[in-house]
Amino acid sequence: MKNSGSRRVGGTAQSADLTTQGRTRWSIPLPHPVSNSSFTSALARAILAGERNADAIVLRCSQLTGRRWRWLRPLATRYLKAFPEQARPRHRQVVQFLLADEHFQDALRRYAKEIQVETNLHPAHPMRPVQAASRWNLPALESVADLAHWFRITPSELEWFAELKRLTRRTGNSRLRHYHYRVLAKKSGNIRLIESPKDHLKLMQRQILSEILYRIPAHNAAHGFIPGRSIQTFVAPHVGQSIVLRMDLQDFFPSISRARVQAAFRTAGYPERVADLLGGLCSTPTPDDVWLKYRSTVTMERLTAARALYGQPHLPQGAPTSPALANICAYRFDCRLQGLAESANANYTRYADDLAFSGDARFAAQIQHFATQAAAILLEEGFAVYHRKTRIMRQGVRQYLAGLVTNQRINIVRADFDRLKAILHNCVQRGPESQNTKGHPAFQAHLAGRLSFVESIHPAKGKRLRDVFEKIQWADGPSQTYPK
Repeated sequence: MKNSGSRRVGGTAQSADLTTQGRTRWSIPLPHPVSNSSFTSALARAILAGERNADAIVLRCSQLTGRRWRWLRPLATRYLKAFPEQARPRHRQVVQFLLADEHFQDALRRYAKEIQVETNLHPAHPMRPVQAASRWNLPALESVADLAHWFRITPSELEWFAELKRLTRRTGNSRLRHYHYRVLAKKSGNIRLIESPKDHLKLMQRQILSEILYRIPAHNAAHGFIPGRSIQTFVAPHVGQSIVLRMDLQDFFPSISRARVQAAFRTAGYPERVADLLGGLCSTPTPDDVWLKYRSTVTMERLTAARALYGQPHLPQGAPTSPALANICAYRFDCRLQGLAESANANYTRYADDLAFSGDARFAAQIQHFATQAAAILLEEGFAVYHRKTRIMRQGVRQYLAGLVTNQRINIVRADFDRLKAILHNCVQRGPESQNTKGHPAFQAHLAGRLSFVESIHPAKGKRLRDVFEKIQWADGPSQTYPK
């Protein structure tokens, strides 16, 4: 007798982790490997539907076929060897494995007339994190319905926000899009695109950030956008070193694809469909018409390259989830660069796309070869070094990282301090409007942010500037109070 709770497989009653609706059985002829796609797809789903061990896989596949075939256990063993402990593979990856497995294909040809498949099998897809992720205490979202309920929206609304089909890229109606776009042309000729999510999507991204991403630890070398870490902790290991190597990554955020983000969520344990939707909510392709109004200010070569780069789904610079996801997706190359640095007796830290290495005379002797090795590792991991910004700084010159001097102690670059000091004095004497040469929409907040940065590095210098800042007469009244 069959029921949805248990089945008798191979003469033994065992509990099922596949629910059945209906008792119809049908035989599918499998005369040739290329015609077995339906069965292969169903078997792949059964393999992925539960615990990742040979006994559980054999049980699920036996439930699917209605018989404990002798070739199932060797197949499960080969599958586990092909996909060692890692992120949950995609369904199509398992299908490709089955189609390429000669022993499985031989079994299909041999038993084509005997294999039976029970219809209406609906596999469960529980959370299945890798071993390290089992301690992260993430919310259990095991279906599209669970994810939609978590956001308090309908599944159709969830699909629309995730835009996995890239429909909003092809529409000319900006009201249907989920992002605001702003192009920044740098002095170097490069382009930076700021993609700011609209309010509803931003709220959803902040929920992902606070309840999922903040619970996933970043590598110890990462210091950007991580609570408890800062520019100072990024710079501190490199103070007073014989030599400092600074490298910048080119197009850091747009180089991180949606597929990489979705893989990160699968590593955390989320089923494929849930991981795909979470990745869709945190990434976006840029519509082509965003670039049209910048044709006169950007060279055609740069514009064509930018359209190709941003046209693929990527991490948007401007979304609250992007910095945390960038750190998560950079974990592998952080590990490799940390190992490379340790082999050279060097220090390694990273702040977003800024990479810093430092060490003693032994490190200095191999610095050129080391820089080449580091660039090769980054290229293998899908990132490119912006070589024009690579700097090798020895003790006899000013060593600086992220705008801070590191020769003897952490300090503000003197020219930057003098420039800010002059701007504040001119604001007092001539009015702040005269100093807002770049047209900052919130100039007071901009100056307050620069002042707070100085205070965090050098409190005494910061206090002197704060006294000047508070004397500025703003058009809308006295200076507002900003946190120190």
